[in-house]
Amino acid sequence: MTISTTNKLLGVAGTAALLVALAGCGTAPQAAPTDAAPDVDVVDGFKPCLISDEGGWNDKSFNQSAKEGMDSALEELGVEGIELESTTPNDYAPNLEQLVSEGCTFIVSVGFNLSAATVESANANPEIDYAIIDDLADNDFDGTTDAPNIKPLVFNTAEAAYLGGYAAAAWSAETGVNKVGTFGGMQIPSVAVFMDGYALGVEKYNEDKGASVELFGWDVAGQEGAFTGGFAANDTAKQTAQSVLDQGVDVILPVGGPIYESAAAAIADGGFDVKMLGVDSDLAAKDDSVADITLVSIMKAIDVAVHDATVEAAGGEFEVAPYIGTLENEGVKLSGFGAFESELPEGLADELTALQDAIIAGDITVESKNSPKQ
Repeated sequence: MTISTTNKLLGVAGTAALLVALAGCGTAPQAAPTDAAPDVDVVDGFKPCLISDEGGWNDKSFNQSAKEGMDSALEELGVEGIELESTTPNDYAPNLEQLVSEGCTFIVSVGFNLSAATVESANANPEIDYAIIDDLADNDFDGTTDAPNIKPLVFNTAEAAYLGGYAAAAWSAETGVNKVGTFGGMQIPSVAVFMDGYALGVEKYNEDKGASVELFGWDVAGQEGAFTGGFAANDTAKQTAQSVLDQGVDVILPVGGPIYESAAAAIADGGFDVKMLGVDSDLAAKDDSVADITLVSIMKAIDVAVHDATVEAAGGEFEVAPYIGTLENEGVKLSGFGAFESELPEGLADELTALQDAIIAGDITVESKNSPKQ
């Protein structure tokens, strides 16, 4: 595995009640999957299936969240499905072939990296409904999904990450360190969109407060920064985290599923007094081993999107129009601050609420080259 970085790490100059809401384009998802049986007449032979990215079901992030959404739908609908875990990219196409051969009528692919294999499978099997998380399945970049039976489930995560960046900058300014950082797994839109929003939130804090909090690990204008080249929690990820920590940051955002484990290990081994931000799910709740260093998480309602798409397909009402999660439709949000709530800078929760309201109202537009286009 290789590391992709710039020649140097580039500097760029809410509480539990703050539900920076969950998300969608068109019909918003339900607030959360419920245990009550849905009012759906399940079509004969309906068989929903799920295939993971190489991060696996226990990544405390997007794969696990997708599985939770599918599991809740299976239970509510009273149907059986298949969930296949990929361990390497070489598993994607064979796993999709297996799902087709086993009679799946609705297949959800988890992640950008499965896009090409999903498009190929969907075009070869037009009678099957497909959905894909974190990708528009537009591999030829002509503005349209490359198969007529794929529903993209994507998220404008930059909006929630903007709030996370503002919070990180406020924390670092309060400590007097005035340095925050980030690094990612692969440099793909669903990763870089977090980093864009985070950077812009830091900039907003500096503008509002006349502060000079620096960001290391990502440059929005140049779209360059620190990446591990994959999503595994390994020595490469730990070294990449270390390269950001060595800049003296006291808040870090690892973007890429299990790589947060490598960041946590680097923090512990170095004896750093550094807080971490989670992504996709509420990391402090998912992994209590890092709860004591997780300031807040930038969340996507992947579980809700998968649940709702599965229920729609079950009732024969599947629509391929992309679902885009935003603050307004509650597809993206910040988690609570947990143990750090009482330690937040004075007025931060109110400031985050005001920023969220301004984004929803359209008074603030979070511009990211990596946001899904509506």
